[in-house]
Amino acid sequence: MSDSSPAPTAPVLEVWCELQCPDCRSALDDLRALRARYGDRLELRLRHFPLDKHRYAFAAAQAAEEALEQGRGWAYIEAVLGRVEELDRKGEALLVEVAGELGLDAEEFDTALIDGRHILVVDADVAEGKAIGVTGTPTYVIGGERLDGGRSQEGLRERIEAFADRLLAEREV
Repeated sequence: MSDSSPAPTAPVLEVWCELQCPDCRSALDDLRALRARYGDRLELRLRHFPLDKHRYAFAAAQAAEEALEQGRGWAYIEAVLGRVEELDRKGEALLVEVAGELGLDAEEFDTALIDGRHILVVDADVAEGKAIGVTGTPTYVIGGERLDGGRSQEGLRERIEAFADRLLAEREV
């Protein structure tokens, strides 16, 4: 008799972020380290939480959704976060430019920003974030625990690793 139960899925680390946030850019090193340590054993999932104080954050969230749809989400996210000051100056033109630089369909990005096809995804993330108490970025949720990196990222990666290690150990049992 074969076991027909599905294979356990990887624990999820939700990363509540906005692409015009310097603190989220700083968090990239932690996210890269987590990817290097866990690979496919930990799923990093972008959640949008554009802050009102950043003029192009909502458009950037929509553009990130288009990048995810075109298969280069994290590369796009990292590229835009690497240029937060430039985003403040260039606005949506930078979002389209970065898409072209990454070999994505830049024209489709431009159209997506105009037609708003990803607004509902971004709005849903914002609503859920508010419901669970997200107030700033970056904020992480893993194993039902919310970890706020908006005030300080000191020791945050270690706390995430402790949760991830515990969740992975529980799955092995």
